[in-house]
This record gives sequence, C-alpha cells and structure tokens, in this order.
Amino acid sequence: MLAFTVVQAGADALARDQQSRHVGVRWCRFNDETLYWTAAGASEGLPDGLRRLGGPPQSAQGDLYLVVQVGNAFVNEFPDARVVINKGRYLAVDLRPEEVKDIQSHEDACFGFCALPEDAVVLDTRALTRRQPDPEIAPLVAMVSQPQLAQTLAVLTGFRTRHSLTSEFSAAADWCRAQLQTLGYASTKTAIPIGSSTSFNVIADKTGNGSSRKLVLVTAHLDSVNLAGGIGGVAPGADDNGSGVAGALEIARILAPQAAANDLRVILFGGEEQGLRGSQQYVASLSAAERARVNCVINMDMIATLNTATPAMLLEGATVSQALMDELADAAHDYTSLQVQTSLNPFASDHVPFINAGMPALLTIEGADTANHNIHTANDTVDKIHYGLASEIVRANVAVVARRLALAAGAPRQSSSPVVAWGTNRLDLFVLGTDRALYH
Repeated sequence: MLAFTVVQAGADALARDQQSRHVGVRWCRFNDETLYWTAAGASEGLPDGLRRLGGPPQSAQGDLYLVVQVGNAFVNEFPDARVVINKGRYLAVDLRPEEVKDIQSHEDACFGFCALPEDAVVLDTRALTRRQPDPEIAPLVAMVSQPQLAQTLAVLTGFRTRHSLTSEFSAAADWCRAQLQTLGYASTKTAIPIGSSTSFNVIADKTGNGSSRKLVLVTAHLDSVNLAGGIGGVAPGADDNGSGVAGALEIARILAPQAAANDLRVILFGGEEQGLRGSQQYVASLSAAERARVNCVINMDMIATLNTATPAMLLEGATVSQALMDELADAAHDYTSLQVQTSLNPFASDHVPFINAGMPALLTIEGADTANHNIHTANDTVDKIHYGLASEIVRANVAVVARRLALAAGAPRQSSSPVVAWGTNRLDLFVLGTDRALYH
C-alpha cells in the first residue's frame, strides 16, 4: 500500500538528500510543502529521516492525484475527498479507483486532475534579487495608469452582461475594437461558432518594421458569466475578466506609438467561459508559418482582486513557457513589488490552446485566485477591484512585451496615447499524462 508524508519548508533540501538514497521514494513540491511517497509494493518504506521531518507516514486508500481547480470547486463537489495538500488552485488528493471514475463522469467540472507528477514542483515562490531597471523599458512601465484601467473597467462593467452569446457581448466587442482602431491598430471582429450560436474574437494588429518579424501576442477573454443566472443573468465580470481586458487595452495604449521590429497582436477572446472556444478556434486557424512566427503569448485572466496580504501574481505555463516565465518573474521583481509564484501545470484559460500547440504561452493571474468567490456571479463588481494590484501586474507584462517586441534601441520613448475618459457605453485542459480536457 502506498505510504506518504508531508514535509514543511526548511526541511526540503535535507529531505531530498534522504530520498535520493532510498529507491522507490518520490516527491512533489507545493511551494512550502513537499509530499514524499513510496510506490505500492516498494521493498522499503519511507526512510527514518523523512518520518522525523514529516511525522509518521500515512497509508493512502488509493493513488495520489494532482487536482487543478477553479475556486474551491473540487472541495465543494467532493467534500469527503482526502486532500493531502491544499494550495488553493492546486491540490494533492488521495483517490480510490471508484472515486476517480466518479470524478471523470462530471463533464461540466470546474477542475482538472491527473496522476501526481513525480519528482516535480507544482507550485513555487520565486526569491529573486531586484536588478537595475532597463532604461529603455522603465519609461514605458511608468506609463501604466490606474485611472485609465478604472475608466476602461467602468465601461466594461456597464454592460449588463458580457455572456458570449448575448447582444451585450457583441456590443462590448464593438467598443473594444473601436478603442483599438483609435489607437492605430488594424482591428477586426471575427465570428466564432459556439454550438448553433455565434460569438466573436476581437483581433488587433500593430505591424513592426523588422526584416524578419516575430509575433508577440497579448490576450484576455472578454466574456463574463453568471453560473446561477445563465445567459440572462447579470454578469458584470469586473475581475473575470474585465480586469484582463483592461490590462490588454492598457498595454496596447502604451505601445501603440513605439517603433518596434516585431509585430504586436492583441486578442480579446469570446467563448472562454464555454470551454476556451475563442482561443481554441483561433489557434486551430493558424497556419504552420504563423505558428512558427509566435514569439510569446501573455494571457491575462483575473488580475485585480487582492486575496493575499502581500500583492502576488501567479505565472502559469508549461515547459515550453519556461524562458518566458523566467523573464516575466525577473520583470516583476525589477519593476514591481509583487510576490511571484510559478507553476508548470496550466489549466482552464486561454493560454492552454497555445501551449497544446507547442507555443510559449503564459497566464498571469492574481495570487490565491481560489480565494475569490465573487467570480461567475453578479457580485463580481468594480467595488472589489484593487487597482494597485492590477497596475503592478500590467507593469510586469509591459516590460516583457516591450522587450519581446525589440523596440528600437536608443530611440526616445514616445508618450503613450493620452489617457482617455471613455465614459459609459450601454451598447482543453492541458493535463500531464492524459488527453482529457476539462474546462470551467
């Protein structure tokens, strides 16, 4: 029978030394806790060193799984589940075969799961030393405007709902497209089928002047949802995901007048809440040549609710995103006061289809997003928004996007497009080791 123990922070290095000398011991780290276990039928149990550090070993009733969840969806759905480690968005859970079968039958689940990765880090907090800011990038970072974010968010939440299949969503897409066109972007509103209905993606391009142009993508989903109210329910979607859209438009505003070698594309997706439909269809439409041009994808989804005492940002990607993740973590430390957490277990947002297609994509999301219980309800309103946190996350993203665009070195940094009072307008889960797709 599988035996496991959990070791707290501070003992991690010693514990790994211990396990390396004992065949059959595996580990998986969740930030400040590391789970060690022996495979069923292993000739040796957990070594004495681990027992002392983590307490007496426990016997699992089944196998260990990683659950990636939205809010507390898994715990709410399965209150009797044997949760070994709970880090909000990421759980380690002991599941029997019949429990796994029951979970798999929930096709509308708001979480994904897979076998617990062996000898891997699921969640990590970066401890980096702040470096001297890049004098070419710092002026752009300083242009991020909290009032502009607030003005944009006021317009977006002014729509009764932005459910993907409503006229209000279409009107919101028209408004966003108009703002991008005003900034000088070549913008389109592209229809995407969702069942027998239609939603839209807004796609805006700024062409670079290089001879061999790469493509830098900034993305966010425009739609909102009220799970209890259905299509007709009030869904202001301030944080999920008005905040990400406001961030994408702010990046577009700041970089619009800047000369760059590479192309910038801003995409606001529809159908995210119906299963990443907009991003899936967009990725499927890309030619091999266009996919090869993609330098990076930075996706913003929920960047404006302060769930922790220290403002924090989670960077979520995959192995293909590692270099981008490292660069964004560095930028956060160089230009902001954010605590940065990282994970290579992507789930249920518009970065996932890009990752599945082999492109370096990354989600930037507020820390401890699982503590935000207002999303997908009528309570996701602007009074819950923390503009300081949103601004910090946008600053980190501006720094990386600007660098990836290869701005003209030494050129004076032009002032961004003026801050505008918009006014009001009433107009597949990537799972390790399995091809099962679950969406929220």
